[in-house]
Amino acid sequence: MSTCLIAYYSRRGENYVGGDIVDLPVGNTEVVAEMVAAITGGDLLRLETVDEYPRDYHETTEVARAELRSQARPAIRVLPEGIETYDVVFLGFPNWWGTPPMAVFTFLDAYDFAGKTIVPFCTHEGSGMGQSERDIKAACPGARVLPGLAIRGGGVHGAERDMRRWIESAGLGF
Repeated sequence: MSTCLIAYYSRRGENYVGGDIVDLPVGNTEVVAEMVAAITGGDLLRLETVDEYPRDYHETTEVARAELRSQARPAIRVLPEGIETYDVVFLGFPNWWGTPPMAVFTFLDAYDFAGKTIVPFCTHEGSGMGQSERDIKAACPGARVLPGLAIRGGGVHGAERDMRRWIESAGLGF
């Protein structure tokens, strides 16, 4: 069995779900990341930015768009000294403007993923994976990036069966 890390960015508070802005006590991606950890027995790493995003959903989308345009790398509160003990990294994120939030790229830039397997998953409200897989491959030369799973944010609480099938189909031994 491989040793795995589940690194994820998730946003609590105001989020767009099912056509409405709702206040989430736990972000959708965090819900899925915890499912992945329960299925795989892997270690969880929540990626938290030093500077929090605005509470207002619409303001956050504008900050996220500006970060994407400038290719910003927001500082992360805590990053492990290394990830060499992990063979597989499940990478979770909400789809922001067609790709992971720039904080996820801060994490990817911090380590050498050559020889590792990256398994992306995202939450969204209609945009699927967008160009996330391509962007992750570009950021992690030498890594094996498996096809990701996109889960509609409004359906995360009922997604465990799909998660199990997806993880089993990856053939990673979990």
